[in-house]
Amino acid sequence: MTAEPTADPATDLVQPILDWYDANARDLPWRRPEASAWSVLVSEFMLQQTPVVRVLPVHEAWLERWPTPAALAADSSGEAVRAWGRLGYPRRALRLHAAATAITEQHGGEVPSSYDDLLALPGVGDYTAAAVAAFAHGQRQVVLDTNVRRVLARAVSGVEFPPRSVTRAERDLGAALLPADPPTAATWSVAVMELGALVCTADRPRCDSCPVRAACAWQAAGAPAYDGPPRPVQAWAGTDRQCRGRLLAVLRDAPGAVGKERLDAAWDVTEQRERALGSLLDDGLVVRTSDGLYALP
Repeated sequence: MTAEPTADPATDLVQPILDWYDANARDLPWRRPEASAWSVLVSEFMLQQTPVVRVLPVHEAWLERWPTPAALAADSSGEAVRAWGRLGYPRRALRLHAAATAITEQHGGEVPSSYDDLLALPGVGDYTAAAVAAFAHGQRQVVLDTNVRRVLARAVSGVEFPPRSVTRAERDLGAALLPADPPTAATWSVAVMELGALVCTADRPRCDSCPVRAACAWQAAGAPAYDGPPRPVQAWAGTDRQCRGRLLAVLRDAPGAVGKERLDAAWDVTEQRERALGSLLDDGLVVRTSDGLYALP
């Protein structure tokens, strides 16, 4: 069952969430007034499927080592993978290095402000382009990450979780809720995202602390349980992802290239280890040297 949207979402939701954000926003380095557009872009790459608490120290170290896109572009992609550490999904490090190279070569080393220019960067999709345009450049953009979509699904559509993929209806709703003033619209985008991260969480939402509970269509409908297609659950232990991580850890911690025996010792299931190593080579996260050793690119 889908509840009817509130009578005036723009009135019932936007200002209360903006007020809540003003009082409850976390002090994150990429949100500070002095944060560069590069800091924002780096944070968006790192925060994909990764909690803020894990990103904070890596983001700080990254910006200290590579304070500009040109600084990263001048270093090897292998060093980017090494510095990525255990954030997971290390292909993001390769894509961020490629984006830094494109920014350096095509935009004079400055993170572009245009949505279209951002979207053309390696590794940047619709969400990241809109987020950087909004959060780094104060533009009026529809920013739809998982947290935002969940808040709007509950508060306006009356369902516990949004569809697996972004729909036209979600984009239209996001656009309808955007304040007309671009800086306020940018703040709204981060405010509703923060509400989803801290209050309207996927599991055990803190509805008693929600500033828009009285206007929430999901609450009005009795908080019905999700009845859509099964939501994917990401496994880790014993998976190829874990195996890839073990192999990469060997290379990150080594001062140079290593022999195959070092990788063999990191995972004892031969078939899975060989499959994981092959995928790392295919992804460009690992290279084989001329003398048959293995190294970061």
